[in-house]
Amino acid sequence: MQNSQERGAWGSRMGFVLAAAGSAIGLGNIWRFPYSTAQNGGAAFVLMYIIFVILIGLPVMIAEIAIGRNAQLNPVGAFRKLAPRSLWAIVGMLGVATGIGILSYYSVIAGWTVGYFVKTISGDFSSLITQDVSKHIFESFVGNPYNAIGYLFMFVIFSAVVVMGGVSRGIERWTKILMPVLFILLILLTVRSVTLPNAGEGLVFYFKPDFTKITAGTVGSALGQALFSLSLGMGAMITYGSYILKKDNIVISAGYVCLFDTMIAIISGLMIIPALYFVGLEPEKSGPGLVFVVLPSIFAEMPGGFIFGAGFFLLLSVAALTSTISLLEVAVSYLVDEWKLKRVKAVILMSMIAFLFGIPSALSFGASTWFTKLPIINMGALDLANVILGNYSLTIGAFLISIFVAYKWGVKSVFKEVESNNNIFYYGKFWAFMVRFICPVAIFIIFVYIIVTGEYF
Repeated sequence: MQNSQERGAWGSRMGFVLAAAGSAIGLGNIWRFPYSTAQNGGAAFVLMYIIFVILIGLPVMIAEIAIGRNAQLNPVGAFRKLAPRSLWAIVGMLGVATGIGILSYYSVIAGWTVGYFVKTISGDFSSLITQDVSKHIFESFVGNPYNAIGYLFMFVIFSAVVVMGGVSRGIERWTKILMPVLFILLILLTVRSVTLPNAGEGLVFYFKPDFTKITAGTVGSALGQALFSLSLGMGAMITYGSYILKKDNIVISAGYVCLFDTMIAIISGLMIIPALYFVGLEPEKSGPGLVFVVLPSIFAEMPGGFIFGAGFFLLLSVAALTSTISLLEVAVSYLVDEWKLKRVKAVILMSMIAFLFGIPSALSFGASTWFTKLPIINMGALDLANVILGNYSLTIGAFLISIFVAYKWGVKSVFKEVESNNNIFYYGKFWAFMVRFICPVAIFIIFVYIIVTGEYF
């Protein structure tokens, strides 16, 4: 009974939806989606992304949530319970390791958003600056070891405080506050962006598809963005699903999570792309430096840019926090379930591990020559961690989970779980077809795409 209390449960379906949506909504939606859209032809990319979320992301999410609720355990325990005396528990262990590993370097970037919020309200971007000056400011900021490690530590602490409170009193309570704040900030910033001069050109680029711009790279990017933006493949949805009550409808809950995640991504593009046209910057040239290099120089030119800039980086910080909470919870639930640790001790232990493993990534942007360009690998520590954990591990995890559900545990078991308490699995046959024949192939294509192109998500 004590361990059950340590695990906890969602107080309501809305609590789960907001927490799971918060897990999915992060820097990938607000940072990567807009520049990926800009570099892949605009509206055509957005349309393909939505299609892939529905056809690939949603079926895999339903599968993960069903695994979690049926087993009512962490990813490792879930696979052990559903496939005893087999090697499938390794998939769960991969998910736990991936989650804590991603948390370690994700918290570094999340710390930057807090640092830039502080810099913005301090007036660092109140005067006109060029992108070269903005780039110098960014390099100086991330190259300072005290900034890098300090903000990493701060963000890990933020995440730990929330998770330490438990499922309903910690994660659910805070996400019910953070998610509305995130949405309100996003709407306010979007309204300001679309009313800027020349914003109309950005809206045409964003909403009028030009299918001649679709290439194999566009398809690969849209498919990868759809999969990775939903926090699939690392056990987060299995973990969150394990706290769902039996009376809740899994399909409807998963649908809401995908809806909110996609909606936030689309609104984020609507916030950023018109702002690029405001300063006459071609969207295709925005690139990964969009958030910390390009946008600060835009804020300085924008009427009310001080408020817009501060609100934007606060928005990023909130989005990042809702994601780091879920990353930490995956590892914490493993220690609570499998090692019978008290939640507080589990949070402290995993937070320390995440912080220590995050230090190389924090120092990999000029603060340490060694970690900035690792010998032989010729890559920074954070970039290497993202390649191994954020791309390969997630893809392999999502692929194996879809195979497990389709051919090991079986679609009939998912049907039974979904339809418990007289719930109806609408479009169940379509889901079964997708998860058996389409999702594994699509995820494998992403894996090949990453290897061949070297484009990471």
